[in-house]
Amino acid sequence: MAKSKETSNESELKELFVDGLKDIYWAEKHLTKELAKMGKSATSQQLRTAFEQHLTETENQVGRLEQVFEALGEKASAKKCEAMEGLIEEAHELIEDTKDGSLTRDVALIAAAQKVEHYEIASYGTLRTLAGVLGFPEAAKLLEQTLEEEKKTDSLLTRIAETSINESAKSE
Repeated sequence: MAKSKETSNESELKELFVDGLKDIYWAEKHLTKELAKMGKSATSQQLRTAFEQHLTETENQVGRLEQVFEALGEKASAKKCEAMEGLIEEAHELIEDTKDGSLTRDVALIAAAQKVEHYEIASYGTLRTLAGVLGFPEAAKLLEQTLEEEKKTDSLLTRIAETSINESAKSE
């Protein structure tokens, strides 16, 4: 018996949703390794602390994604996220291309981190919306929580850059 068009589309949409979850799950798991490196590379104590705090938050986000998979009756699994891999590689290049102990490196680290945050904001926003459309309110709520954390981190990075680091880096 053939699936109705509506059932088939919903199935395809759910598949797209789960695929997106696998993608961001990989991204978050890999980001936990990178945030520690970025924190150690930071010159400013304020920025170092922000990276350390976001590392803890990201570890919690990985756990929250596992809850989302569980709510869907899916096994938590990761699919390589090419976008995050590229953003991480760019962060490595920025660290290598800037002087150790400089505020210019901190400017570069903030730029790299904000690119990651913007990718995550876009991903979590889409996933939260799809969870709602597909009728997964628990998943939508968990994804919304992470989305709000990512937005706060982005705002914090902007505040750190604009209140001290960018201006101070001009004189290096």
